[in-house]
Amino acid sequence: MKTAVIIPAYNEERTVGEIIEVVKQVPFVNETIVVSDGSTDNTAEVAESRGAKVIALPENLGKGGAMMVGINNTEANVVLFLDADLIGLQPGHVVDLLLPVLEGRAEMTVGIFEQGRLATDLAQFFAPYLSGQRAVKKDLFLHLSDLEMTRFGVEVALTRFVKTAGISVVEVELKDMTHIMKEEKLGIIRGFLARLKMYWEIAKCVGKG
Repeated sequence: MKTAVIIPAYNEERTVGEIIEVVKQVPFVNETIVVSDGSTDNTAEVAESRGAKVIALPENLGKGGAMMVGINNTEANVVLFLDADLIGLQPGHVVDLLLPVLEGRAEMTVGIFEQGRLATDLAQFFAPYLSGQRAVKKDLFLHLSDLEMTRFGVEVALTRFVKTAGISVVEVELKDMTHIMKEEKLGIIRGFLARLKMYWEIAKCVGKG
């Protein structure tokens, strides 16, 4: 069974290279794909220099669109999605997310931050379905429609689908892991506005359920 790690990334030149290096330490990952989602920095160049397969999109499609591009460009049976701004990712996290699916104990895993930092731990405690760290059988995506239109609501769409379809899911604790918050990337005002936009897209997706 082939596995691929797909990393949707928008202007993540500071962190994407380290994530790729961690993934490379897991021997049963056959392919690492970075989908540079209309990035205007050196995300694509950094990812390529670390040995990832890079798909550079000319314009920003949103997270859902970038994920589907990655899915459509791999022949792997199982895919693991990782955010491009993770802090503290270790090879063991990758293994823990993939093994339940590879061993047939689940059709999807969802990673939950634990003991990373308070803001991100609390966010995922109250809304674990927002986690971008997921391993899933590729075949499941054949049953999803318009995923590319969900942008940041993609995790909600996936969660709603697995609940209605009765798909088995295992939650995986990702100890000592977190991610860079939007306010840290863009500054307080731009980061806050970007967060509001993300929550609006998520709310729209929830409203369709």
